[in-house]
Amino acid sequence: MKILEVKDGKLKFSEVEKPILDTNGAILKIHGCGLCGSDIVKYKHSEGKKVVLGHEIVGEIVEINSDTDFKVGDVIISSHHIPCFSCDYCRNGHYSMCEHFKKTNVSPCGFSEYVFLTEEHLKNVAYKVPNNLTEIEASFYEPLGCCVRAVKRAFDNYENKKVLVIGLGSIGLLMGQALNAYGAKAYGCDILEDRIALADEHGIISCNSSEIQEKTYDAIFMTSGADVTIELALKAVKNGGKIVVFASTPRNFGYANNEIYYRELTVMGSYSPSPKDLKDSLDLLTQEKVRVDNLSTVYNFDDAIKAFEDTINNKILKAYVKMQ
Repeated sequence: MKILEVKDGKLKFSEVEKPILDTNGAILKIHGCGLCGSDIVKYKHSEGKKVVLGHEIVGEIVEINSDTDFKVGDVIISSHHIPCFSCDYCRNGHYSMCEHFKKTNVSPCGFSEYVFLTEEHLKNVAYKVPNNLTEIEASFYEPLGCCVRAVKRAFDNYENKKVLVIGLGSIGLLMGQALNAYGAKAYGCDILEDRIALADEHGIISCNSSEIQEKTYDAIFMTSGADVTIELALKAVKNGGKIVVFASTPRNFGYANNEIYYRELTVMGSYSPSPKDLKDSLDLLTQEKVRVDNLSTVYNFDDAIKAFEDTINNKILKAYVKMQ
């Protein structure tokens, strides 16, 4: 079967053996896979290493040996990581720091004609695609789950909270809608006018980044990886406010220590969702509290490399690679 992988720093199609069901779990015939920003980061920084690409999968069960209620013919979504639920990290709610969480993944990769899902995946992070969602809409289950985790980490109650999302790419649009769904008043900023207009269509009060006022927002959600977002976040957050870091930056430099100290700011990172966050994400999608119907550009599998190129060059908002 065909997969897309990184070899010697380049994206290439390769032929590998189809997964075999020799233990509990399931074989999925992949219908499609969303392209995540983390796939771009892995590709750019592969440094000669082999990396797994693709995890926002939708597929049909073609073989199964499981104690779950899933059956052959079910079209399902699944996340790629599963926590152990018993380590110190898990017991304290830091599921994405769990070593088992980091080691688990779909096999061989999401950009593949078939994948193997373990019994752990089926029991903890897999769901049938709901009847009221298209397969492309359902593929947002995991990235929206990442946003849900960030939203829940910042505040327990968003009543009267004014929050700003910096960066209105696909993740920024998901984040803004999730914030609204949890009761916040979500604002968003970007430098690209088409993204600003799209945010307005999704209920996010938006503006150009150059128009942001100082010390206005209770919390800042940084979904852009541009270095300038750090300065913008410090400018926009209220004294005593929170900055949620949701993207890596190229230069990897820190925040002004004295500004955090004297202004009593809280800076927190948020990385990847727990199984509960994923369930909450699916609920937001099925209840239509978050709209994703017009965010993806669809590519055939043969054009998957172009999907990466177009994403890197900001020609599209979000790519969905269709295998079947």
